Amino acid sequence: MLDISAYLGLFLAALLAATILPLQSEAALVGLLLSDAFAAPWTLLLVATTGNVLGSVINWLLGRSLERFRDRRWFPVSASGLARAQRGYQRYGRWSLLLSWVPLIGDPLTVIAGTLREPLWSFLLLVTLAKGARYLVLAALTLGWF
Repeated sequence: MLDISAYLGLFLAALLAATILPLQSEAALVGLLLSDAFAAPWTLLLVATTGNVLGSVINWLLGRSLERFRDRRWFPVSASGLARAQRGYQRYGRWSLLLSWVPLIGDPLTVIAGTLREPLWSFLLLVTLAKGARYLVLAALTLGWF
């Protein structure tokens, strides 16, 4: 039972950390990697990556529906701020999604990708690569694989 709840906790931490909520999942992953209860770090990496990518898909979906609310008073981003973000994404293109793992800029990037209608297949490919690589490097550093 401990395994399932730990995996679920890691999944939820990774999922919520990838949304616009200010959370981190790295501490949960490192803690589980360092515990002796989990013999297969690859399973932990898969769970964390899956949760984090699905959280980014939530951002992408939010971005797809964001445009229709841009003229509302409560809209959290100014028209000029949204236009600036869109120009930046258009300038660097879908390859900027390789930075989706970076704190502070990664979550907004995934929202803008949805706003600009980035195809889901390329979004998933690039975000999974970026976020999976981040967790792999973190695990390698934690477990001394280097």
